[in-house]
Amino acid sequence: MSDGSTEYQSWLFHQGTNYTSYEFLGAHTSSDGGVCACTFRAWAPNASSVSLISDRTGWETGAPFSKIPGTGIWELTVRDASPFEGTLYKYLIESKDGKRHQKSDPYAFRSEYGGGKASIVAGLPRDGWSDAGWMNYRKGIFERSPKTGGFYPAPMNIYEMHLGSWMTKDGGGTADGKHYLGYREIASRLAPYLLRMGYTHVELLPVMEHPYDGSWGYQITGYYAPTSRFGTPSDFAYFVNYLHRCGIGVILDWVPAHFPKDENGLIEFDGSPLYEYQGVDRMEHKGWGTRFFDVGRPEVQSFLVSNALFWFREYHIDGLRIDAVASMLYLDYDRAPGEWSPNPDGGNENREAVAFFRKLNTAVFAEFGDVLMIAEESTAWPKVTHPVTEGGLGFNYKWNMGFSNDLFDYVRCDPVCRSTIHDKLTFPMFYAFSENFILPVSHDEVVHGKGSLIDKMFGAYDDKFSTMRAFYTYLMTMPGKKLTFMGCEYAQFREWDYENQLEWFMTDFPRHREMSRFVADQNRVYLSEPCLWENDSSWSGFSWIEADDRDENLVIYRRIASGGDAVTVIVNFSPCFIRGRRIPTEGEGVYAPLLNSAYTRYGGSVTEEEKYVTDGMNNITVDVPPLSGIILKRENESGIRVFPSQRNGEEEK
Repeated sequence: MSDGSTEYQSWLFHQGTNYTSYEFLGAHTSSDGGVCACTFRAWAPNASSVSLISDRTGWETGAPFSKIPGTGIWELTVRDASPFEGTLYKYLIESKDGKRHQKSDPYAFRSEYGGGKASIVAGLPRDGWSDAGWMNYRKGIFERSPKTGGFYPAPMNIYEMHLGSWMTKDGGGTADGKHYLGYREIASRLAPYLLRMGYTHVELLPVMEHPYDGSWGYQITGYYAPTSRFGTPSDFAYFVNYLHRCGIGVILDWVPAHFPKDENGLIEFDGSPLYEYQGVDRMEHKGWGTRFFDVGRPEVQSFLVSNALFWFREYHIDGLRIDAVASMLYLDYDRAPGEWSPNPDGGNENREAVAFFRKLNTAVFAEFGDVLMIAEESTAWPKVTHPVTEGGLGFNYKWNMGFSNDLFDYVRCDPVCRSTIHDKLTFPMFYAFSENFILPVSHDEVVHGKGSLIDKMFGAYDDKFSTMRAFYTYLMTMPGKKLTFMGCEYAQFREWDYENQLEWFMTDFPRHREMSRFVADQNRVYLSEPCLWENDSSWSGFSWIEADDRDENLVIYRRIASGGDAVTVIVNFSPCFIRGRRIPTEGEGVYAPLLNSAYTRYGGSVTEEEKYVTDGMNNITVDVPPLSGIILKRENESGIRVFPSQRNGEEEK
């Protein structure tokens, strides 16, 4: 029997507007008079029967569900004298053709790792949070935003990482799953490291339950369950809470585009296409071996929008990075002619996906005005980060993958030939303010034969490190928030390998230790200088001083804060010393380096910090070391710069 609340929740779900659907479907416990109960609900409109199989009801035939009249939802309440938490269960679904399928619960809060891949009855970790200080701080940042659309008026320096391979127990491999650190262990090691290195946020490759380690988390079967590889839901909540108390934001990779074809997962959940598109032209992504979500279906919208809000509500997450947005927006994405059907207007735009993203972002920002919705969108689709009310998709940030690819092309090139592709450095500024951008050096760029970041740099051993420091100077001082993948900060030579931890032993070698020191120092300059992040979204924060010196592989520009404070950045991508370079400044005075990538403490050749006094024309004359980046700032009246180039405190190993 369904009461009014059940009928209303069902109606909202089928309308595509039940944004708390995880509180209705799935497994939910209660107790009354010493009797424990657990109510299970599953959406399976095309099934002929649904049964609960578990370690309580038996794993063969189980206990039958009843279908809620007028809906596609099945329901069962089981009662027992003992609590249900920890019960392993699945749904046995019989399709109309008589075939039977064992399915995990799409709404389960906890899942079994490996083995039978059963769901586990569990509550949500709603107690024990002590991150109110961080949550208030986060809210205050967005309240200071000078513009609408979710612009983040603070430094954002993101450390992207894969939990399973960042660090393991005793440095062991992860192929057998025995060497994983738990959420709590990772938190206690990660937070101090991020603070010391100067990162503001961590972005985790998907932590939702997934059966195959080699998918890195991108082929999800348990959208509401933090993976049990590293512990329980309470352990994951501890991880987030711990990082928040240390002042570090947590962003999750989120995958609304596709799901894997594992039998226990979402594929043909009730014996026929349900969560996926029904037409063969949209159903499957052959390159990934996955099914595409049918985001035009109201019930799928309820599932996915609820899931996005779930991570914000229940785990206090600070942002979602939405994976593979382009694959959803374009009907012909990775499809040959004849393999896709145009929309009613004859175009390749997926109108349903556009509507879904607008609905998703509207719902998220209506409830959480202080979070990040970040699109991994690799094309020139317009207005990705513009408000829905202005015809945009409603995200507040987008990865600028074109910027990264251009920069990689440039540093791979022999300096002798860089003059021919100088526009790789300057072209991104033509569109830098068309969207709110994050400049990514992501996991996708350091796997599958693409080479590690250090190995992308042209030249012999020492030249690679010099070029990489110049690369970082350019990256960290251009408009846009920042993201780098783990291991890049100390120049790991080996490509990322998900089955083994990072090669931390590399920091025992001088060049890698110096690179780590340089990245930490530069990150601190970035954090301390509003010039480098306050005006990321308009020309008021950037001006070219020298954009066209292609013969010397040189760029010079100024970054400007809201109050007019400025820094001058000089990046020399040539292996030649540029002597006596005359550079105009914003006013007379003494200019000194906040950072010079060619200092000996970073592995360069410059031993002394030079100061530069303007001439009568407000110019300074600078000797620019080869393959280097310099950040200069005018000293204030007391002669003390805002940030010393030599870092105080304990040296890292």
